[in-house]
Amino acid sequence: MLDSLGMFAEAYALPEQMAAARVSAASADGLPDTAGVTSVVILGVGGSGIGGDICAAVAGPDCPVPVVVSKHYECPGFVGPDTLVFAVSFSGNTEEAIGAATAARDAGARLVVVAAGGELARLAGEWGVPLLPVDDSIPMPRAGIGAVTVPLLVALERMGLTDGMTGQIDAAIAQLERRREQLRVASGPAERLAARIGGTLPLVYGGGALGEVAAWRWKGQFNENPKVPAFCNRIPELTHNELAGWAQHGDVTRQVLTMVHLRHDFEHPNVSRRFDFVASVCDEVVADIHTVRAEGDGRLAQLMDLVLQGDLVTLHLAARAGVDPGPIAVLDDLKEWLRNA
Repeated sequence: MLDSLGMFAEAYALPEQMAAARVSAASADGLPDTAGVTSVVILGVGGSGIGGDICAAVAGPDCPVPVVVSKHYECPGFVGPDTLVFAVSFSGNTEEAIGAATAARDAGARLVVVAAGGELARLAGEWGVPLLPVDDSIPMPRAGIGAVTVPLLVALERMGLTDGMTGQIDAAIAQLERRREQLRVASGPAERLAARIGGTLPLVYGGGALGEVAAWRWKGQFNENPKVPAFCNRIPELTHNELAGWAQHGDVTRQVLTMVHLRHDFEHPNVSRRFDFVASVCDEVVADIHTVRAEGDGRLAQLMDLVLQGDLVTLHLAARAGVDPGPIAVLDDLKEWLRNA
C-alpha cells in the first residue's frame, strides 16, 4: 500500500491527537479577557479552517455571542475591540490567515493564534498575543483536524464563552476509540463503502450544521486523499434548489455518481423527513445511495465520528486506486505559482 506520509496511521490516531491537544490548550497562558465581547471570529482555510467550522457547529448553539468562520484574505468589517478572533493556520504560513489576522490586529481585536509555527507564530510573539501550539509532527494539515479543533473549544470554555466542552471532548475521544476498532478490521465498513464508490464520483449530503460540516470534510478528503472530484451539499438548502436538477439526465448520473447521506441524532425532524424524500427521488438516478450514521454522546462526538469514517473511506479509496494519499502536488504547485506570479 502506497502511503508515504503515514496518513492511515494518523487517521487511526485521532483520539490520541485530540487528547494531547486538550492537555496542551488547557495549560496555555495569556488568553484575553472576554468581558464585553460581542462576537467570535475564526479565521482559517482548508485543513485549518475546518476546525473553525467544527467549533461553530459544536459550541455555537450554546455561545451567547455569534461564532463566525471566515475563509478569506479579508477580515470581516465588523471586527473590532469587542471581537475575539482566533487565527488558525496549521503551518503558520497560510497567506489568507496571515492577511486576515493582521487586519484583525490592526482593528484592535482580541487575538489568539493557533499554529504549529511559521510566520503566524512569529507574529503572535511580535504582537504579544497568546499562541495555542499545534503538534508540528503531524504530516499534513488535514491529518491534524483534532489538533486545530480542540484548542478552540478548550479556549472558549476557559474564557467563559461556553461550557461543557471538556465533557464533549472526552465523549468524542471515547467514541473515536470505539469506531476505530470497527474500522480497523479487514473488509470493515469504510473499506466496503470505498469499494461501492469505486470509480464513480461521490456526492455527499449532510443535514443541519453538523451534517454540513461533515459533508464538507468528506468532500475535501475525497479531493486530497484519492485525488478524485467530489461534491457536497446540505439539507434543507438543497431541497430548495438542487433537488429539482435530478429531473433530467438520469441515464448519465446513474453511471457516474454515488450519493452518501451523513446522518446524526441532532437533525431537525423535518431534515430527517427531507432525507427520506431525497432518497426516494434519487434512488433511480444515481449508482447507489449509502447512509453513514453517527454515534456518540454529544455534538462533537457525533461529528468527529463522521469525520473518522470519512477519512478512512477516502484512504481506502486511495489504496484501491494505488494513489499515495499524502502529497498534494497540485496545491503545492499553486502556492509556488502564486509566489512567482
